[in-house]
Amino acid sequence: MRTGTIPRVLGTAAALAALLTTALAAPAVAERSTTPGRAPVQAAAPADFTHPGVLVSRPQLDFVRGRVQAGAQPWKSAYDQMMGSKYASLTRTAKPRAVVECGSYSNPNNGCTDEREDAIAAYTLSLAWYITQDSRYAQKTIQIMDAWSAVIKDHTNSNAPLQTGWAGSSWPRAAEIIKYTYSSWPNSGRFGTMLRDVYLPEVAGGSHSNGNWELSMTEAAIGIAVFLEDRAAYDKAVGKFRGRVPAYIYVTADGSLPKVAPGSGLDTRAKVINYWQGQSTFMDGLSQETCRDLTHTGYGLSAISHIAETSRIQGQDLYPEIADRLRHAMGLHAKHQLGTPVPSSLCGGSLKDSLGPVTEVGFNALANRLGYAMTNTQTLTERQRPAGSNNLFVAWETLTHANNPA
Repeated sequence: MRTGTIPRVLGTAAALAALLTTALAAPAVAERSTTPGRAPVQAAAPADFTHPGVLVSRPQLDFVRGRVQAGAQPWKSAYDQMMGSKYASLTRTAKPRAVVECGSYSNPNNGCTDEREDAIAAYTLSLAWYITQDSRYAQKTIQIMDAWSAVIKDHTNSNAPLQTGWAGSSWPRAAEIIKYTYSSWPNSGRFGTMLRDVYLPEVAGGSHSNGNWELSMTEAAIGIAVFLEDRAAYDKAVGKFRGRVPAYIYVTADGSLPKVAPGSGLDTRAKVINYWQGQSTFMDGLSQETCRDLTHTGYGLSAISHIAETSRIQGQDLYPEIADRLRHAMGLHAKHQLGTPVPSSLCGGSLKDSLGPVTEVGFNALANRLGYAMTNTQTLTERQRPAGSNNLFVAWETLTHANNPA
């Protein structure tokens, strides 16, 4: 177990080798391999897990605390935004239930909003604890996490996998900060049992629904694996990630059709186009959900960046493997959200909605750390600051990741 370690970065050769795992072996039209005969590179969990290590690390948290204490922008305004939100309230009462039932679009909504918002509140309060070192925030975080770990047994109905992915993405972030930076959490083991028994089985198998489902579920799975120090669960999550990202973001090197996720059954051109919302013209950065709307696309891009960020903290940097896809995707959608006219070849000339507060993590990694020029993404990111919460699984990323070098 490592605490507060600045993560290692894969060398170029390792990154290129890891890219080969996205090649798909089936003979279907969309499942072509670019490197026949090469054995796939296996996922490799860290020998020692870094804690706190889900989305944010101790060096990142120390950087944020220093910037806030100095009154520097944009961190101070982002901190004020977070502390003024309902999620930072010290009078919050958790609303756990044994069974959370979520239908399509959360109808019915039997505990869905309560669970997601309590999980976001736990993460928010854990950040407040670390920045202020006021133990009241840590105690409130523990109170919320203990309330849920004492009660919840299952998620049901059609949106159960996605709901579990959303809430399961936020819980480990909070749990990591509290377990590894606060003095005492007697029920941390019970919380781990909750993650292992209630959340992990629901998300570990992935999904063949729209790509944001599997990506959010995989984000939850990798965060849970870090908290549990479960190397097998970590490896499985990375395998899902490597299969799904090339099937979610198209680049011209893929050929005439996008790649497909292993086991998807998308074995004809017609099936692939239908899955891509009827889009038959493909361009760098196009997402499987672009022609659905930008909001769901934003969910997918956010989960991709979160997974890569956690892997980077754990010393197995996945960013080099997906950097080209992610930078093109962020740039394409940012460009049109900023007002560049949408060509008729893209979703019939019209895009719906907006990405949401989801660009900080990926932009910081790709532009600031890896040095990619990302003008449109930078403009959108800075325009949206401070980025708040989408009330699902994204929260306070200007505070945690804006220009964060750690």
